[in-house]
Amino acid sequence: MGDKDREPFQLSFNGFVKVDFQGSRVTSDGGLLLVRELDERLGLGKLIDEHLSDTRQGENTKFPLADLVRQSVYSRLAGYEDLNDAVRVSTDPTFRLIGSKKNWDRGAALTSRLQSFETGMLAGDENLIGLMAVNRELIAQAEAGDRSERIVLDMDSTESPVHGQQEGSAYNGHFESVCYHPLLLFNQHGDCLSAKLRPGNVSSAEDWDELLLPEIERQQVEGKSVTFRADAAFAKPEIYEAMEERGVSYVIRIPTNKTLELEIEDILFRPPGRPSAKPLVRYKSFRYQAASWSKSRRIVAKVEHHAGELFPRVGFIVTNMSLPSRSVVRFYNKRGTAEQWIKEGKQATSWTRLSCHRFRSNEVRLQLAVLAYNLGNLWRRLGLPRRIKSWSLTSLQHRLMKTGGRLVKHARYYWLLLAEGHLNRKLFGEMLARLAALPVPGG
Repeated sequence: MGDKDREPFQLSFNGFVKVDFQGSRVTSDGGLLLVRELDERLGLGKLIDEHLSDTRQGENTKFPLADLVRQSVYSRLAGYEDLNDAVRVSTDPTFRLIGSKKNWDRGAALTSRLQSFETGMLAGDENLIGLMAVNRELIAQAEAGDRSERIVLDMDSTESPVHGQQEGSAYNGHFESVCYHPLLLFNQHGDCLSAKLRPGNVSSAEDWDELLLPEIERQQVEGKSVTFRADAAFAKPEIYEAMEERGVSYVIRIPTNKTLELEIEDILFRPPGRPSAKPLVRYKSFRYQAASWSKSRRIVAKVEHHAGELFPRVGFIVTNMSLPSRSVVRFYNKRGTAEQWIKEGKQATSWTRLSCHRFRSNEVRLQLAVLAYNLGNLWRRLGLPRRIKSWSLTSLQHRLMKTGGRLVKHARYYWLLLAEGHLNRKLFGEMLARLAALPVPGG
């Protein structure tokens, strides 16, 4: 009876086809091995050992600390947003092979083990800070090969909707929902340098200094000039003053008011005659001092007249840069890429899926999701050929990570035989060569 239960299925429409189930030998995430190769080149395992403490004892140490971190991170990167997926992931050959050798045949951790790991061990003060350090130092390894003299920092907040009575959740009038309100800081390459989970009812700029000022100091120690870019939620005199004291250039949108509109009344008019299909755009630069400011600052205004619209579109930017007005506006408009990166993080690694009751547990989940996002973004930046560097993280998931394969074990080696689709032999070899060319972390 037992042997019969293991026989393959026969199909009536084609007698030459047989179907069998060998889940422990078949993977759907073969492309993750390239991310694991990148993680090795950047020294993620060493960073985990340096910054995270393992407080487990006895049988609880069955899975090494680095294996548990990788399983949590790689699961999110592959699109498994819920720990309930750990049951399926634990038998997947790819997830077994990215861990320690002793688990290659045994399998990865199950849901209960990962749950206690994320909400217990990582939720301690020391390990939460350590997890943030792992994320930042991983990016630092990639920065070691970056010879650019300037870094652009983009700060923004986003909404993380909640469902139920979760600690720290509150109604946010701007998003019109009960949510958390995370704050995120990016560089111009799309790396999320730091993230902080905050209650839902705080202002967008709350705790800006905790994330921004240490990063400015870090970059200036490296000898780089820093430029800060943000939307009108960060139009605060204390931010302007902090940037000016540190010699940081800034470009920040500010809300309109009557005084500002009076300054540009000479460019608000629409020229007589039939309007052209192409928008008419005008710029103006002038000095302005609000009542709460200690001094006057440069304001750049942009006025757009569009066909079919009665009133012009008007925007104001406060800056200490000396670029021409048009260049200032164009530079500020690139801030929209930060919003795209936030969208990618939400869609690809579900970093706003924070469903735990405890606020601290959700802080951990956010940091793990950010680490997963950064691994994916670093893979895109450092490992992908130019022709596909513009792919989104969700495209990378569906086209490259989600590659089927079969694991075959021989006496000395494990063979992972991958199906050719978007990820073929040539592309795999190209990416592997790029990763092999990365400098190995010192020490």
